[in-house]
Amino acid sequence: MTEIVDYELFEVPPRWLFLRVETDTGLVGWGEPVVEGRAKTVRTAVEELMDTYLLNESPFAIEDHWQTMYRGGFYRGGPILMSAIAGIDQALWDIKGKHYDAPVYELLGGATRDKHRVYQWIGGDRPSDVGQAAAEKVDQGFTALKMNATSELEHLDDPASVQSAVDRLREVRERVGPEIDIGVDFHGRVAKPMAKRLVKALEPHEPMFVEEPVLPEHNDALPEIASHTTIPIATGERMFSRWDFKSVFEDGAVDLIQPDLSHAGGITEVKKIASMAEAYDVALAPHCPLGPVALASCMQVDMCTPNALIQEQSLDIHYNETNDVLDYLEDSDVFEYEQGYVTIPEKPGLGIELDESYIREQSENDVDWHNPVWRHDDGSVAEW
Repeated sequence: MTEIVDYELFEVPPRWLFLRVETDTGLVGWGEPVVEGRAKTVRTAVEELMDTYLLNESPFAIEDHWQTMYRGGFYRGGPILMSAIAGIDQALWDIKGKHYDAPVYELLGGATRDKHRVYQWIGGDRPSDVGQAAAEKVDQGFTALKMNATSELEHLDDPASVQSAVDRLREVRERVGPEIDIGVDFHGRVAKPMAKRLVKALEPHEPMFVEEPVLPEHNDALPEIASHTTIPIATGERMFSRWDFKSVFEDGAVDLIQPDLSHAGGITEVKKIASMAEAYDVALAPHCPLGPVALASCMQVDMCTPNALIQEQSLDIHYNETNDVLDYLEDSDVFEYEQGYVTIPEKPGLGIELDESYIREQSENDVDWHNPVWRHDDGSVAEW
């Protein structure tokens, strides 16, 4: 019987953590278990799970392993545990696909599409120069863009802050026209009273969606915010299980969910979340400002999920100042971007081959990424 015999973890720039799981038959699976800015904490959680539950076990009983890792501990959920489970789950699916010589999506029911649409980030953390950036990305073939709506906002801010967000979206819309979709990310920076004002003000320029209009701990405010606009509401990157998503499905305010394949329990859990969403007529657009293993995992779920709408990807994203999503791949052409779509990897498992020697080389660097701490003019901490 095939058994898991070893694992290794590699923290690599710009801010990623890769997991390598090896079996006694030589099969190797890769996962990407990380919370951005908390890689060392997640590393420890992965080690605890691997040492306690996975070593010397068969890699193929993925559902049972998932249930054991989740339910085996009295305390459950949250970003650290669920991200650790996610990366392990990705690696197990990678091994299983390679064992059966099939892409993961074939093991999950088969393809529902031939290719998948992606969107491209523009504008940076404090969005600027968005018009020119939008035009350049459209010239490269992208048909959907996303940008941050604002920098930091006060709980109640002035009309100028609202107008500046409107002006940025208008600038992009005027540059790219009505045939390009533009997602607008509030990034949890906006308190409820400002979110109500912003969604109404942005509506004339028809964004594809507004993302995370409030922090997930304030999801109870989403129905009221949705009542102020016809713009579709998206959220979910900081929600970690199907239980976290129950209330947003039941209150009917959300149109697009964005669970992260490296945070929300991996392929196993996100596939279940997506099926729940389908029952509520909610689309799927997985969150993925991360590396190649996370993106490959997203694509495997997207490929076999009928309500998958569009995929985030981190090529040229403003966080990737040292390394980019394709740098760690043996074959960077595996993600071929063409006319706003990406081809689906057809190789077994997650469909990618990582450059292991380069990963080992880069893991020797000192990687210590943390998100910035922003402050308001009075010195109090602002939401980033």
